[in-house]
Amino acid sequence: MHLVYPAVLSALLFCTGVYGVLARRNAILVLMSVELMLNAVNLNLVAFDVWLSRTAEEKLHSGQALTLFTIAIAAAEIGIGLAIVLAVHRNRGTSDIDRLRDTAENHQPDGPDRPEGPDGDRDDTGPTAAEKAEAPA
Repeated sequence: MHLVYPAVLSALLFCTGVYGVLARRNAILVLMSVELMLNAVNLNLVAFDVWLSRTAEEKLHSGQALTLFTIAIAAAEIGIGLAIVLAVHRNRGTSDIDRLRDTAENHQPDGPDRPEGPDGDRDDTGPTAAEKAEAPA
């Protein structure tokens, strides 16, 4: 078998994984896309290992050993990632990445009562003097 066939298949798998990471909003599907990219790398490692072992008379099979390490790391990554996603889903009620990003950022509206700092930006670090005076003691 030529080296081109597994290399093209690996490139297609990797591109599919990149598309899944960039286009999906569900965290579980993003983790699955990352696993797809790792499997593409594993396919490349094994294909190049077989190709190099035929040409260089190498018997160590380094690519296959690296593939085993990659599989172990991927299993740990999916276990930890799934635990984090389930904990976030339990706390927030969704695993939609865009919605989680919106709730994580604390947007404060820019109003006329916010003082401007020395660089011209609105100072959102604390309450204004008017807000402090209006607050009950």
